[in-house]
Amino acid sequence: MARLAGVSQTTVSLVLGGNKQGIALHEDTRARVLAAARELGYVPDPAARRLAAARNNLLGVFSFTATFPTAVEHSYYPFLVGVEQEAAAQGYDLVLFTGSSSGGAQAHEPGALDRVRLADGCLFLGRHVPDDQLGKLVADGYPAVHIGRRDEPQGLAWVGADYVAASAHVVRHLTELGHTRLLFVREDDDALASTDRERGFRAGLAQYGHEDRSDGRAVVVRTSHPEIDITPEWVRTRLDEGVTAFVTEETDSGAVWRALQAAVTGAGLDVPGDLSLALLGSPPADLATGQSPTGFDVPRADLGAAAVRLLIAQMSGQEHEEPLVACAFRPGPTTGPPPGRAPRQDPVAGG
Repeated sequence: MARLAGVSQTTVSLVLGGNKQGIALHEDTRARVLAAARELGYVPDPAARRLAAARNNLLGVFSFTATFPTAVEHSYYPFLVGVEQEAAAQGYDLVLFTGSSSGGAQAHEPGALDRVRLADGCLFLGRHVPDDQLGKLVADGYPAVHIGRRDEPQGLAWVGADYVAASAHVVRHLTELGHTRLLFVREDDDALASTDRERGFRAGLAQYGHEDRSDGRAVVVRTSHPEIDITPEWVRTRLDEGVTAFVTEETDSGAVWRALQAAVTGAGLDVPGDLSLALLGSPPADLATGQSPTGFDVPRADLGAAAVRLLIAQMSGQEHEEPLVACAFRPGPTTGPPPGRAPRQDPVAGG
């Protein structure tokens, strides 16, 4: 049949098998294969069809970070630990796709995600993803789960951490220490993890008595260039306005946390004597010390395991939901009472 159609045997297999891999085939090529099949009286073998349709117990893992997070100190590494352990327990092997590695086809190039179809289903990690390509996979019915993302594109399965409750808990802690003027500084993007953290921060302000901002001063600041915008002078100005605690978020780059630490050091200020710092997540690996800053820990290994369970259920056609995974509050040495204030003796209302 391949000789009659003038194509390779692989192409024949792709066409007759429905091209489930999503490989680009010219319509003329497909027509020649089908014409050759009719001429030769080809009848599909049901047993062979069942064998070809069987899953091969391979789960894909695709990262949208700049490099694949295989280094132990990388913040995504624990995700992979949870994925690997749960996949092994469920009897699946992993296929790691390198779409964001240097020298290869980049994740945002047209068709870059098509090759994940080699696996029975795929897990995706990363803050910024190509919605059009991921949406096409979902529309085609390909099993896909994103770790951390929400339901965009429509229908995408996901697992996530409860950043809202965890962020509100950090606000409660700062309130109990006596802080009355808190400022959340975040990167200027619309990543859903950042949005959830801001939601939790604002909810904490309202819940613990910080809702009155009649002076019009911002409680949230967004910056596209933290290394330029957050300077020692900027920090001192915020202190003069009454801010005593700065809260920021964990991101892939850790840019805001880096800038805040550099600005505080440059201003000659003491933490937590002059001001308090809290981080909603973990610090960048190269800035981590023996004592992590006040904030919360993201349960990355648990999220990786939950994603595997959800993906396997999706591949099996089973109804299955994974609840949001709670983040553990992390006390640390970067927060204390504001200057001249003692911590509140009674727990704040609403706790």
